[in-house]
Amino acid sequence: MIDFYTWYTSNGRKVGIFLEEAGLEYKMHPVDIGRGEQFDPDFLKLSPNNRIPAIVDYDGPDGQPMSVFESGAILIYLAEKTGVFLPASGSGRYDVLQWLMFQMGGVGPMFGQYNHFKRYAREKIPYAINRYGRECGRLYWVMEKRLGNREYIAGDYSIADMALYPWARTFDWREQDTDEIPNVKAWVERIEARPAVQRAMAAHEKSPRPGPIDDRHWENMYGDAQYQRR
Repeated sequence: MIDFYTWYTSNGRKVGIFLEEAGLEYKMHPVDIGRGEQFDPDFLKLSPNNRIPAIVDYDGPDGQPMSVFESGAILIYLAEKTGVFLPASGSGRYDVLQWLMFQMGGVGPMFGQYNHFKRYAREKIPYAINRYGRECGRLYWVMEKRLGNREYIAGDYSIADMALYPWARTFDWREQDTDEIPNVKAWVERIEARPAVQRAMAAHEKSPRPGPIDDRHWENMYGDAQYQRR
């Protein structure tokens, strides 16, 4: 059994996809990051960076419980635990890992910054919106070229696809014209047609959304509450 602490964000969804694809038994625990549940002392024991997702695997190494935070680390952990969606060795393994890092170090942070400055920032800063918007377009184009001669980002379907898909699929959030990136669009459609992906996405849609950002939500996500030392 795995306890899965998540919210309806892209980073939460990608771990949910793996759990469904691998057929692992898990219990989902929504952590409402808009209401500050990520600062709960018990959650901080699992995720000291006060971010979702996090897991507790009660059948960890040597049969002992194991907690893991950071979505990329969780995907690698689960892939190695189950022996699926990540080659055990050789060049194929590093191909998957480099594209996973592409998501962790590039797509996630840059798409996230654009989302913030375009949608949530109380002060609209044209330079920031333009800078991150152009970088999102560049990253989409990197994926477009990569997918020009393959169905999945690193050959076979892998944790790299699971990591990138939840971020890439929301084209409208970045005002991305899909006619300019037909390979990415087709790849998104292939992944979202998978039954396990549909189950994972539906499970996250059941989480109550916070609605409009109020002062409490703002403080927990972007204000003083976020920066307190705990």
